[in-house]
Amino acid sequence: MNIKRAGCALVLAILLIPVTVSQAVENRVADIDSHHGELHVFGMLTEAACRLDMTSEWQEVSLGTTLNSDLRQPGDKGTPIPFTLKFRDCLRTKGAVRDTRTGNLTWSNLQPVVTVSFVAAADRDYPHLVRVAGITGLGLQITDTANNDVRLGERGRPHFVAAGQDSLLYYVTLVRTSGALEVGHYWAVVDFRVNYD
Repeated sequence: MNIKRAGCALVLAILLIPVTVSQAVENRVADIDSHHGELHVFGMLTEAACRLDMTSEWQEVSLGTTLNSDLRQPGDKGTPIPFTLKFRDCLRTKGAVRDTRTGNLTWSNLQPVVTVSFVAAADRDYPHLVRVAGITGLGLQITDTANNDVRLGERGRPHFVAAGQDSLLYYVTLVRTSGALEVGHYWAVVDFRVNYD
């Protein structure tokens, strides 16, 4: 009986040798004939109280057409134009931020607290204004809903953000500077950062 089993095992092994060799040859040929590569995947998992809505990440704000006669003296202003930063998927979580201007602590056990900082090239004569390109004699002022001037490069006043969805409203205003006033097209790029603490 053992001889029969050994003989069956030997016959089975002999029958499988061509299959194994054939598969090894196919794999080698596939490596030679095919194109292959690697996909490197990476990322980072972070914790944030909210997500910035995609419509807020890249915005264009048109200030329209302004007459130079409306901006005769340094400090004269155009019409404030609103823009919104929208938040979604805001978690009900605690937050606390100290206001860098007043030193007051804004905190809640149920609502996140955010600050926004705006970064742009500043006007040479008026460092609180965003410098425009294309013409001289104008700058851009950014303010919040309480008409507080945004200081470029610094965190703004802390704001509570409601659970679910919420938004923060800001304004851009054209301001006459002391430079020679030119007419024509102007533009500026302003970066912003939302900070959750």
